[in-house]
Amino acid sequence: GVAPGSADLSRVVVDREALAVAAEADGNPVIPLVRALRDGVSEVDVDVAPWVHRGLTSQDVLDTALVLCARSAVEEVRRQVGAQVELLVARATEHRDDPALARTLTQPALPSTVGLRLAGWLHGVLDADEQLAALRWPVQLGGAAGTLASLVELAGAEGASALRSDLPARLGLAPAAPWHTRRTPITRLGDAALGATDAWGRIARDVLELGRPEVGELRDGSAGGSSAMPHKANPTLAVLVRRAAIAAPPLAATLHAAAAEQVDERADGGWHAEWHALATLLRHAVVVAAQTTDLLRRLGVDADRAAARLAEVEDDLRAEQRSLAGLTGREPLPSYDGLAGELVDEALARAAAHDPHSHLEERA
Repeated sequence: GVAPGSADLSRVVVDREALAVAAEADGNPVIPLVRALRDGVSEVDVDVAPWVHRGLTSQDVLDTALVLCARSAVEEVRRQVGAQVELLVARATEHRDDPALARTLTQPALPSTVGLRLAGWLHGVLDADEQLAALRWPVQLGGAAGTLASLVELAGAEGASALRSDLPARLGLAPAAPWHTRRTPITRLGDAALGATDAWGRIARDVLELGRPEVGELRDGSAGGSSAMPHKANPTLAVLVRRAAIAAPPLAATLHAAAAEQVDERADGGWHAEWHALATLLRHAVVVAAQTTDLLRRLGVDADRAAARLAEVEDDLRAEQRSLAGLTGREPLPSYDGLAGELVDEALARAAAHDPHSHLEERA
């Protein structure tokens, strides 16, 4: 209601390669983008062109675009997590009471169940999704120094205040105080993505360790081949998932380092350091989410082999049980897997109460 008319910016053609080159010279891609938009609009309406990008600063545009892109990535990750929960519930139910060997520090420890191991994976995935669901998507609107002075100058205090609600509503984002150098939205996003890759990496590590031929309790059904050895069936999906889990923590650490390096009202490098780290972390999360779903869908579980591996050492593992039974003066119980079944049921109940669609349809 202040500018003289409006312009359809979507019709402006921007040379992306030229934009990328100019972004390095200008320090960020918004500056050359604004130039290109103004030039394009001026060809249609010379009076409107000077009004493009008034009241904003480059960081307002880039941070808001980043939030929109990140939200799309997280929505895709959460769709995959929903599928993972369904797959793990089915497998944990199927193998609830199948005996298996529990290992600690890589060595045989106590009797357990296949179902309890799968329930542990399920809890990890649910933990990750709770972090993802808790994310909020704030608009960035502060002007050059976070005071919104230019908007007040253009539209008055009342108009500027109204825009703080109107703009996020139009974009489907949350209103927020300027967060130019308060990078909590970014570190929370990175932490949530990292929590997911942690959970998936833990699954992949179990599949790799228990899928060794000499163990044979689990099997990566992707069975990729070897370029040199025809007899090999490499656990391709598990390897790729583990790769992403190993690569993710340094990326999240970069986001925290960048947050700690913020200074004044606009940062001098801390903001710029986020871009590659966050984009890479979210790409990893989207890709490895789908790979983990595929891994779980193809996963082979050899319950007979798990029971056999336990039987080989079970007598030794029962030494603790015999010692404890001696203290009570009773005969040892028939089994020594504790509350394994109850713990599996607890994980299944948590999954049943979990809403994989929470916040996914919030904009609608």
